[in-house]
Amino acid sequence: MNAFSLTDLQQIIDSRTRSSAEVSYTSTLLTDGTAKCAQKVGEEAVETVIAAVAGDKTGLRNEAADLLYHLLVLLKSEGVLLEDVMSELSRRTRQSGLQEKADR
Repeated sequence: MNAFSLTDLQQIIDSRTRSSAEVSYTSTLLTDGTAKCAQKVGEEAVETVIAAVAGDKTGLRNEAADLLYHLLVLLKSEGVLLEDVMSELSRRTRQSGLQEKADR
């Protein structure tokens, strides 16, 4: 199994934000602002759904990777830490999903 994690991806994104927009796609997205970052998440989400519905496992894998990358860039653009998202997921998984939803 591959040991690459979302934390690894976040660290790569963090390092690429220190590069200029001329050489870093990540920096370009962040320079364009939250609206552009959010638009890319939406586009990748739709492409992920299309691949899944089509039964395209390779496409689904590739689009899911794009979606995760763009989601982390969006979080970065808004100053939301991945560790805070993971803490929220941890909190939510302490009970069943149905009970968690009912408690909201």
